[in-house]
Amino acid sequence: MELGDYLKDRHARIDAASLGYPAARRRTPGLRREEVAQRANISATWYTWLEQGRGGAPSDEVLERIAGALMLTGAEREHLFLLGLGRPPEPRFQAEASLSPRLQRVLDAFPVSPALVKTLTWDLVAWNRPAAAVFGYNGGPDEQRNILRRIFLDPRNKSMQLDWDSVARFVVAALRADLARAGAGARTQAESLVRDLCAHSPEFEAMWQAQDVRAYGEGSKQLRHPVVGLLSMEYSSFAVEGRPDLGMVIYNPATPEDADKVRKLMGGSA
Repeated sequence: MELGDYLKDRHARIDAASLGYPAARRRTPGLRREEVAQRANISATWYTWLEQGRGGAPSDEVLERIAGALMLTGAEREHLFLLGLGRPPEPRFQAEASLSPRLQRVLDAFPVSPALVKTLTWDLVAWNRPAAAVFGYNGGPDEQRNILRRIFLDPRNKSMQLDWDSVARFVVAALRADLARAGAGARTQAESLVRDLCAHSPEFEAMWQAQDVRAYGEGSKQLRHPVVGLLSMEYSSFAVEGRPDLGMVIYNPATPEDADKVRKLMGGSA
């Protein structure tokens, strides 16, 4: 489907009367082109050209206005951008409270595998009991729930890493890759975090200036846990459908012995 065909289909589905437009003397269902243009605050001529495949590629701002005018859902908005620009829109940052309870239930379905959900700036917004037991996550201040702050500013976290330098370089490079994919909105969101870390951690500043990028993907992780000793896990990262501002990471114990160590940290209740 072309962009113009999609626009025609979407505005034909809207109940014009429900938006206060007169229902009489309409030759076609839905909103008229000029009404969509008015709601989007763009010229009727430009909108007509878009429907006709003329005038070149629209800007992000124009597509955002049209998405609002047509009252598109998140999936429909993404489809509009894919048709118009060949790429999805920049992520919309949403409040932590908007996290789906179903997503938390997915995390809780892993009895001995630490699992978490993080934002593009690596703030933790959800985790399960194994993650709380292994990594020490809790309901403390917001700054304690940022993975970068924990790695660079928390001596206890630093002491748990078998090779802190490699871990730190990896997460900084992965953060930079996340922000590059997400676009300007995410970079703006991360500015205060980066400034603060540079001010308090010379190591972070040096690694950030190195400009390295890495994909999080999957791999292995080893911790020197103060209670159970060496703990080996394998991790995989996943996108959260409909929430491009979030990512899920699941750590599986590498061996049955490692699973037993997680159970011990959880009080033997898993």
